[in-house]
Amino acid sequence: MSLWWREWRASWRDTLILLREFRLPLFISVIAFGGGGLLYFALAQEAHAPIESVPEAIYIVLSQAFLQSAGDFPNQWYLQAFYFVMPLIGIGTLARGLTDFGVMLFNRRARGKEWEMAVASTFSQHVVLIGLGHLGFRVAQHLHSMHQDVVAIEMNPSETLVAEVRALNIPVIHDDGLRETTLLAAGVRQARAIMLCTQQDSLNLQMAVKARSLNPTIQVVLRIFDDDFAESLHKQFGFKAFSATGMAAPAFAAAAAGVDITYPLTIEGQPLSLARFNLVAHSALVGCTIAEIEERDDVSIVLLRHQGVPDLHPAHDRRLSAGDVIAVLGSPSRLNQMVAKNQ
Repeated sequence: MSLWWREWRASWRDTLILLREFRLPLFISVIAFGGGGLLYFALAQEAHAPIESVPEAIYIVLSQAFLQSAGDFPNQWYLQAFYFVMPLIGIGTLARGLTDFGVMLFNRRARGKEWEMAVASTFSQHVVLIGLGHLGFRVAQHLHSMHQDVVAIEMNPSETLVAEVRALNIPVIHDDGLRETTLLAAGVRQARAIMLCTQQDSLNLQMAVKARSLNPTIQVVLRIFDDDFAESLHKQFGFKAFSATGMAAPAFAAAAAGVDITYPLTIEGQPLSLARFNLVAHSALVGCTIAEIEERDDVSIVLLRHQGVPDLHPAHDRRLSAGDVIAVLGSPSRLNQMVAKNQ
């Protein structure tokens, strides 16, 4: 989804939220001016005043409310009373409500959380990222480099990190990720994956269970400091749990993108990982030869599975097709770029 379209949808949703918040003064104003117009029309007909329709009467009442001239001053006292009562009603209900509504409408950024929630509501098939510490921040950067839509949640945000994340057009909701309302505001029911990057194992697990209860098909990737516990969670719940010893931001981000990637090994000072992923129908890699990809992206394709048949040493002139599975060896940054081309 293009950025301008998302901004427009967020603005529309935010406006609806504001209208809902100001529904009481708006409702009172509609009743006051609509009912006042009907009453003025009925009394004007009784007094044979030159009022020809209900809309004209409502227009006169609105003009009175804002101290505007609406024709000759009537002779009947009950019509004259409208000229003194309606300004009080207008100032007390509509004018105050419209002023507050206008300030909040045109100063959305100052409302922070509400605006971020409105932007988040426009996402679908995205990644919900909870925890914007150093790991969460690096994961957000890697997800952005892979062209993944992300909504972040952080209870105690660092202003510097949050500013850098928002510069990537990632909305950041300042709230408790354990609350159901916060998860719903981040679009967990429409999300493809949730990533839990806080430093508390129990908190990550609680949020994982709550997210899965709200969206049974959501992919869960969480940070766990204990190796055995991480393996147990994967076996019992299908969660992709990364322990402290087996965790790196590129691998963590790739897991949410649906890519299997190993922890990087340092060979002669160069960190290298092995990634495996399926080529989608509109992938930029489809139609390219092995040689073209290896030369352009500075990686090595070590396996190609075409129509279920694996080839551990694919020829350099083999062209890739949609549905192929490839295993690629390269630096984490290069692999992230390939994942982005495959999205």
